Amino acid sequence: MNPTITDWKDRRVWLMGASSGIGAALARALTAAGARVALSARRAERLTTLAKGLPGALVLPCDATDVASLDAARERIVAAWGGIDLAVYLAGDYTPMRAWDYERKAAERMIAVNLGGAIAFAAALTPLLLKQQGGQIAFVSSVAGYRGLPKALVYGPTKAALINFAETLHLDLAPRGIGVRLINPGFVATPLTAQNDFAMPALITPDEAAAAILRGLASSAFEIHFPKRFTYFMKLLRLLPYRLYFFLIRRITGD
Repeated sequence: MNPTITDWKDRRVWLMGASSGIGAALARALTAAGARVALSARRAERLTTLAKGLPGALVLPCDATDVASLDAARERIVAAWGGIDLAVYLAGDYTPMRAWDYERKAAERMIAVNLGGAIAFAAALTPLLLKQQGGQIAFVSSVAGYRGLPKALVYGPTKAALINFAETLHLDLAPRGIGVRLINPGFVATPLTAQNDFAMPALITPDEAAAAILRGLASSAFEIHFPKRFTYFMKLLRLLPYRLYFFLIRRITGD
């Protein structure tokens, strides 16, 4: 379904959203495996600090919602390396939200970063990958996009839309030799999930998430999801009729 990546020696990887959490852990794991990494995020100081431990890393601050800055970062990578083998969209925003606590600005930010930025990232990369006649693009979504969940009033729909976008992009690009990956984590201990005021089942570390992503990229799978003990349960919930699903979610979450 997708080209496998088992040898990372000198692979050229662009990480959008690399300043913390899964992105920073993935940057370290890829560098340790022999890849060359380009680090992008809005916070230049965090990227610079991260890059100190990553020999040869490119530091390319940019905003995922700013098309011009994405294009400029891509051109700097091409100028330095001649192309891109894998690009991973890890940028994300999350604000817990209920229907009675709707915050318009927070909602607009989640839509812009989680969905709009991912689409802009793909648009910035697709012509290059087609010209190269190879390469892959991956999107970090979430199991929160599988079905509606309490406190994910806007976050969940943005991830559901991202899942649909990745599926459609795969249908378009796979026949042309371009790999498209969808990465759906469960709960990972990051600054974003630290906002949650509930016990997060099967919580894993960013380093564990990075290792799971590398294992997934070594396969040809379209979807990389983890930890399996949690994500398979969420996949099962997707199959339930609404009456039973709503009952179980209220029972499980207490909402």
